Amino acid sequence: MASSQLNFTNLNVTLNVTSGTPSSSSRKWGGFRCSSSSRPSSKSYKLTLLPGDGIGPEVVSVAKDVLLLAGSLEGISFQLIEMPVGGAALDSVGVPLPDETLAVAREADAVLLGAIGGYKWDNNEHHLKPETGLLALRSGLGVFANLRPATVLPQLADSSTLKREIAEGVDIMVVRELTGGIYFGQPRGFKTNEKGEDIGFNTEIYSSSEIDRIARLAFETARKRRGKLCSVDKANVLEASMLWRQRVTEIAQEYPDIELSHMYVDNAAMQLIRDPKQFDTIVTNNIFGDILSDEASMLTGSIGMLPSASVGESGPGLFEPIHGSAPDIAGQDKANPLATVLSVAMLLRYGLGEEIAAKRIENAVLGALDMGFRTGDIFSTGKFE
Repeated sequence: MASSQLNFTNLNVTLNVTSGTPSSSSRKWGGFRCSSSSRPSSKSYKLTLLPGDGIGPEVVSVAKDVLLLAGSLEGISFQLIEMPVGGAALDSVGVPLPDETLAVAREADAVLLGAIGGYKWDNNEHHLKPETGLLALRSGLGVFANLRPATVLPQLADSSTLKREIAEGVDIMVVRELTGGIYFGQPRGFKTNEKGEDIGFNTEIYSSSEIDRIARLAFETARKRRGKLCSVDKANVLEASMLWRQRVTEIAQEYPDIELSHMYVDNAAMQLIRDPKQFDTIVTNNIFGDILSDEASMLTGSIGMLPSASVGESGPGLFEPIHGSAPDIAGQDKANPLATVLSVAMLLRYGLGEEIAAKRIENAVLGALDMGFRTGDIFSTGKFE
């Protein structure tokens, strides 16, 4: 077996290669002609980089190099500022989201995050956990919608845990409400009940305005795709879901061209495995979206392949891979950087409106995969690793 690590070197080759007619695989994201010559910078953006913990710094480093090269080829320059967050911030200043980090992020045109968390901080109190910093960052930036694509690329159909005939052709967008629901609802905490037992409690709560804005964004997203939207809830038992279904149904009247369906979350979890190609765009609440998007990631073969974009009504978006910090492989040059690289493509497209640069990066990823380069999580017999 040949050994060739999937990294910036591989992507650099495909970013610079001139290609007249896109291959069938590159048409997945739209083909374009690449040029190997850099253009004079005509546009400049300020980006905040938050490498974070575990493999975060490694994958952000690769993604940063790809971003700078793609930008230079399209006449775009970037001012990059790195700031601590999560466990790295806890170790350096004692809090998971320093005020300075949030202030710098708010001033940026877009924010790129690596990964947050690790075993080292698992026993910290809630307010001192790295993940608390991530929730505070999302809230502080006002990003309420998380877009998580799950696309099975032709080169990786055999990497899926499902049969090829089920996985091949899957192209799903999960639109997850990000700043409401049980992760943020109050009251929450611990106390003792009337029997003297310790109990833990959380609150699942949504307002009409929170549901309406995520529903409209989901309908708009579906309109740009294949025109189908499935709203996932648990309206047969949860009052918050009953309101969710009522409001989504009401908002649907504004989008008569979109086919709306509803599905209970337990059925949705099953259908994603049984017949994933039935889905186009899915909209759901915070906790259901967290779970279903991770499940959808395995349709693609690896969570290391999936990017995400978190956007709000104004201000910078937050772009990050959906994988965790993977502390068990951190520092060993084993991490798959493609989810972060593709997050940069989403940053360019959704955060900065730079469609051509975004397509250049997506085609570079497809090119590297066509050349056979793989990391361990997407390796299959006969491919490079």
